[in-house]
Amino acid sequence: MKFEEVFSSKPRMKILKIISRLGSLNVSDIARRIHLNYSTTNQHLLLLENEEILQQRVYGRIRMYRFREASPKALAVQKLIDIWEETANK
Repeated sequence: MKFEEVFSSKPRMKILKIISRLGSLNVSDIARRIHLNYSTTNQHLLLLENEEILQQRVYGRIRMYRFREASPKALAVQKLIDIWEETANK
């Protein structure tokens, strides 16, 4: 998938920002925080997982998402969000 396709979605950007800020969240918490339904949120999460930006950990029936630590894409996204947030608050 192309760069602009991944980052052209406002919900995906909200997901990345929330996970960057909070570290790890389950699908229901993410959906509630970005005001989307579970199914739509899940589709965005799967896309971000397929792009190796996020990773999923399963604990029974609960799926937790966080940034994929070893992924250069994930590190770049985290750094971009950190810089953007840091300079936006000045």
